[in-house]
Amino acid sequence: VQLQASGGGLVQTGGSLRLSCAASGRTFSSHFMGWFRQAPGKEREFVAGIRWGAGSTYYADPVKGRFTISRDSAKNLVYLQLNSLKPEDTAVYYCAAAITYGTSPVGYRSWGQGTLVTVSS
Repeated sequence: VQLQASGGGLVQTGGSLRLSCAASGRTFSSHFMGWFRQAPGKEREFVAGIRWGAGSTYYADPVKGRFTISRDSAKNLVYLQLNSLKPEDTAVYYCAAAITYGTSPVGYRSWGQGTLVTVSS
């Protein structure tokens, strides 16, 4: 499956952004979609994930209540709504596809190119 992430940008503290991830190719073989982020000098970390079929969602503790992941199965799109943004949310955000739920990047076989989110204080 090929992934294309978009929607990043510069926003002030407390602002919002919506990231999109377009999937193409053998999407039926990827049952779980995740968003990760990587800040400068830090490891890539899980942010949120969603099961294609059931729509079950999973969130990392730092973003619970602020970020929302959703999908449009008909269009093979996954979204990540980022609200109440903080400077510590600044990172490159990646979408990724996996067979099943996991928070480690190791389990994800396909990755988008990343989109930069910068939150100014």
